[in-house]
Amino acid sequence: MRGCENFSDCRRRRGRERDVVKLDLISSLYVFMLAAFIGFEVIRRVSPLLHTPLMSLTNALDAIAVVGAIILAGEHKTTLATILGTVAIVSATSNIVGGFIITDRMLKMFKSSGAKKA
Repeated sequence: MRGCENFSDCRRRRGRERDVVKLDLISSLYVFMLAAFIGFEVIRRVSPLLHTPLMSLTNALDAIAVVGAIILAGEHKTTLATILGTVAIVSATSNIVGGFIITDRMLKMFKSSGAKKA
């Protein structure tokens, strides 16, 4: 390692790097759990009239996930990354298709059954 005067200095430095990685993983998990909880609570309290625009936003976010998954699967760095990328492509694409189907059904509910004359 660069900057190590002796073996014990290098060993101490590696120990601190491991602590930083562990702290980073714990912080990331904390942020993920907090975001999931807040997202669940926010979406649960959304008015039914706003579900269609919210579904459209979700479809847009899933499209971004599909692009990221295509990039991940296309890199072929490891077999695991390629498999996980392919699974992500399939799941995000099915989520997009399902979102469009649900949005279409909700929009049909708001259409009037017949034109009324004044």
